[in-house]
Amino acid sequence: MTIEEERVSLREEKTALREQLVQRDELIQKQQALLCEQNALIQQQGEQMGRLSEQLKALQDRLAKDSHKSHLPPSSDRFGRKPKSLRHKSEKPSGGQAGHPGASLPFSSTPDEITQLQVERCEVCQQDLHAVAACGRERRQVVDVPTPRLVVREYQAEQKQCPVCQQITIAAFPAGVQAPVQYGPHVAATAVYLVEQQLLPLARACEVMWDLLGVHMSEGTVWELIKRCAGQLAPVEQQIKEALIESEGIHQDETGLHVEGFRHWMHVTCTPTLTHYHVDKSRGQTALSAIGILAHFTGISIHDGWGSYFLYDCEHALCLVHLLRDLVFLAEQGLVWADDLKSLLLDMKKATDQARALGKGRLCPQEVVDWEAQFLRLLDEGDQAHPRATAPPGQPGRCKQSEARNLLDRLRKQQKAVLTFLEDLRVDFDTNLAERDLRMVKVQQKVSGGFRSLAGAQAFARIRGYVSTLRKQGRPLLSSLQATLCGHPVLPSLERT
Repeated sequence: MTIEEERVSLREEKTALREQLVQRDELIQKQQALLCEQNALIQQQGEQMGRLSEQLKALQDRLAKDSHKSHLPPSSDRFGRKPKSLRHKSEKPSGGQAGHPGASLPFSSTPDEITQLQVERCEVCQQDLHAVAACGRERRQVVDVPTPRLVVREYQAEQKQCPVCQQITIAAFPAGVQAPVQYGPHVAATAVYLVEQQLLPLARACEVMWDLLGVHMSEGTVWELIKRCAGQLAPVEQQIKEALIESEGIHQDETGLHVEGFRHWMHVTCTPTLTHYHVDKSRGQTALSAIGILAHFTGISIHDGWGSYFLYDCEHALCLVHLLRDLVFLAEQGLVWADDLKSLLLDMKKATDQARALGKGRLCPQEVVDWEAQFLRLLDEGDQAHPRATAPPGQPGRCKQSEARNLLDRLRKQQKAVLTFLEDLRVDFDTNLAERDLRMVKVQQKVSGGFRSLAGAQAFARIRGYVSTLRKQGRPLLSSLQATLCGHPVLPSLERT
């Protein structure tokens, strides 16, 4: 091979090597790009796994919650949860306690009907005893109601013509007698009572009226009676609101209900002797302003901590049962401070109950200071166990906190409202009073499903508040509804409570 040929061969070999180097560099760049993509994918998957883990924990926490350790109602409990109450078992035996008055049928000294049962023959030898005088009598009484019978009362108004001016004068009918034929106040009050107090739907109320009283009444007639009753009670409702404003303490709560297929809220404001209901589309300040009680109230409002209540300047006290449920949930996750705080609150309740039973209005100031010091110490332990989470640099917005952290922040912010029951023995430990008043609203929803119109819901709220107030004060309901339908509603006691 000549030198020239060798030189050409070397050039070709050099060119081939350069092409190989170029291909190798391209391959390296592709692999580096692929590695970058894989690293980005791994990082993305890691972030996704973190989010999924958080979602999984949140779902597991939701499944772990039930009515005894959260604000969920008992009807939402799943998988046949065994009841577990926050109350401790009483040492008293079950059943009626010593001194309980009891309730049994008393003998009447003036029976309406007496049936004499005579002895005709001796039960041993069959001797005729008709002529033998009785040596004693054994009395037994049967208490029953007579068979219902409609009474038609006709009023005939005279018409007389004056011989002087020829004017025809007609005698006045009694108040409330307006139509040629109408139902009397007893029948009307019974229909309203069945719907508003016993929570029967209109159709079933009509069935009961027919089955028990023989009154054939349409749903439209029952609704007209309800509207008339609600209209007569408008001034009474205002008087109940004014009495609530003057009260020293009120209980407040709200629950959802459906009106015309849409979500509304039933708000309750009550004391041991007064009840007021209000239906509104809003759950918050708009509804509370429309009710018009908190804006003028200067006493203590006991509620579940819903933020809208704190927008008003009265004193506030929290329902501690709601707080205990949150602490039970955290304690079951192994948080010692939460379990200790739950026990502390129950000990506080026991101390206030004992002081109240002794007729005291307040605990000893030093005792209150000691209780509050223990409360703050447990909050400090919680702060150490659950420091505030911080967002990564550059991430906008607030960082999501754990449930324990959120609860601790809420306890710090609302400390005065949490401990009001400890400083003032007039304040109840819970809002059971308001929840009891709302319980029948939920029963109505379970029976009927909802209200067909807003007017129906508002009429229910007004009449239900009236009969609840009467029931708390031990007043008769049926006769009060009769008087209301006649235009003379019975006013409940409106003394300051």
